[in-house]
Amino acid sequence: MDFNDCTKFANETPVCYLATVEGDQPRVRALGFWFADESGFYFQTGAMKDMYGQLRTNPKVEVCFWQPGEAAGAMMRVAGKIEFVDEPELKKKVLEDRPFLKDLGMTFDSPELIIFRISKGEAYFWTMTTNLEPKKFIKFGD
Repeated sequence: MDFNDCTKFANETPVCYLATVEGDQPRVRALGFWFADESGFYFQTGAMKDMYGQLRTNPKVEVCFWQPGEAAGAMMRVAGKIEFVDEPELKKKVLEDRPFLKDLGMTFDSPELIIFRISKGEAYFWTMTTNLEPKKFIKFGD
């Protein structure tokens, strides 16, 4: 398996679970996953959300992508440090891909519109078949 397998799996998984830390308390929430490509895994949130403050304080995250299937299905976990992205083309893309954001009052120049990605880290796949095997990490990024 390689990084292309990771982006394919993520793009085929509409909901993921992202873990942050608030103080010494882990916080996990389900997110509608945006997209992944050769430059990383992309997410969008709002500046008014607790998650945004948690990410600013501690940019280390772990994301779990799960696809149902036989036995317990398949899972990919991705760990790394997020980076905030302020690129005009991505802001246009997120507003096109997620029209509900406009209904929430978000515009191209809204400071509340936050995009972040994991561009460097490690991922691994899990299935019940590989449950007891050592993890085979796929490193990505610089």
